[in-house]
Amino acid sequence: MNQLQRHAATIGDRPAIRFTGATTTWSELRDRVHALASAFAARGVEFGDRIALITGNRPEFVETVLAANLLGAIAVPINFRLTGPEAGYILDDCGAKIVVVDDIGLPIAVSALPQLATPPRVVAVASQAAGFESYPDLIEGTPSAGEHPDVPEESPALIMYTSGTTGRPKGAVLTHLNLQSQGTTVMRAFQYVDEDEVNLIASPLFHIGAVGSVIPTIYVGGTLVIHPTRAFVATEILDVIETEGVTSVFLVPTQWQAVCAEPTVPQRDLTRLRILGWGAAPASDTLLKAMSDTFPDAMSIALFGQTEMSPVTCVLHGKDALRKLGSVGRPIASVTARVVTPDMEDVAPGEVGEIVYRGPGMMLGYWNKPDATADAFHGGWFHSGDLVRVDEDGFVYVVDRAKDMIISGGENIYCSEVENVLAGHPDIVEVSIVGRPHPVWGETPVAYVALRDSAALDIESLRAWASASLARYKLPTALELIDALPRNASGKVLKNVLREQVQPA
Repeated sequence: MNQLQRHAATIGDRPAIRFTGATTTWSELRDRVHALASAFAARGVEFGDRIALITGNRPEFVETVLAANLLGAIAVPINFRLTGPEAGYILDDCGAKIVVVDDIGLPIAVSALPQLATPPRVVAVASQAAGFESYPDLIEGTPSAGEHPDVPEESPALIMYTSGTTGRPKGAVLTHLNLQSQGTTVMRAFQYVDEDEVNLIASPLFHIGAVGSVIPTIYVGGTLVIHPTRAFVATEILDVIETEGVTSVFLVPTQWQAVCAEPTVPQRDLTRLRILGWGAAPASDTLLKAMSDTFPDAMSIALFGQTEMSPVTCVLHGKDALRKLGSVGRPIASVTARVVTPDMEDVAPGEVGEIVYRGPGMMLGYWNKPDATADAFHGGWFHSGDLVRVDEDGFVYVVDRAKDMIISGGENIYCSEVENVLAGHPDIVEVSIVGRPHPVWGETPVAYVALRDSAALDIESLRAWASASLARYKLPTALELIDALPRNASGKVLKNVLREQVQPA
């Protein structure tokens, strides 16, 4: 919060947030955050209490997080794509005292409240929210208190619930120090310098990737351009980049794919855009080359990590993007990483093992889940669940998620390797590999594929095409054609959904 006060005092008239053409200056943002914090305090919010958010991308999300943290309270972003019962589980698990909603989140909250023994107070940005407190009234009707508690850096700032692709989501508790560490990491990776930075937030703000992109912009006093929540349209993103003079943007690979395919790119003035950030899901070699060809004057920078590390652990800088295609980069300076066997023995360079971490970005643990926390930190390191190999230059290559690896006839098949090859097929838009039970081999790979319009493909021709790049045991034994891969809000493929559809061989 020191940054907010400093920017309000020194560059108060400059834009802090731009949203659908409207501007909030740094002075206005400070005043709104302080008023909101005072309103929360007047409603009983104390140090360590939880304030949940179920909203789309909008300035009020940023204001709520900052106001909660000003009080020493903990902000809890909730995925607005969840059902009422799913959101209710998180509200109950974290014990939220207040939940802030907009038109997107209101029906989810209304559906969730009846299942809660102690429902939170609902504060609505929404236009149709009769019976609940009004967010604008809280800010306009509450004088800003001059004093707020001292908030130690090691105290919790956020509880970020993991996507829950398997089982119930777990709340990763992230401290102010965690977020400061990640802020400086992204500032260094994106080469943020001063208030001239204009950062487009187009990914969902409830995801740690977007939150991690907000923090460095606040640090340097740049401008956050918040793109409203709606279906992703590449031309809209390009319009915003052009009109707002965006210097950096983080998108997931599927979004970059759509942007690179947009034919109007060469006719646009995108000269200020210098950072193409990506992460949250793997990018194929084909896509990375397309990004380089489409935006030759910008740097492609991969940010790799996970919620529990708040989130960045590895960075692939633009100068290395082409010569190290397929890598997620090298561990950042503040992270100590090892690649280990299940017995915590270090593997040799080039061999596959699980990457484990220590560092100032490491979460405190999972909220209310001591057993899961102990399991994640066994051996004194945070266990990522990512299977990787490291080359002679220290660059990390993700081979697979540990739980996604297929063992067929005693051979390890890493799904991401097969997916990366198949993604280069001229008729394939996107692909995911999962294992299916086999009476002889244990498991064999199945390819779920979305094709380009009017394309046709069968398993025999796919295997023949891929056989030049993959060993025979790695080739998919079945092909399932689908319109699109199921994904969660962060762009990760929901392989559990695909596995449920697989029939045994």
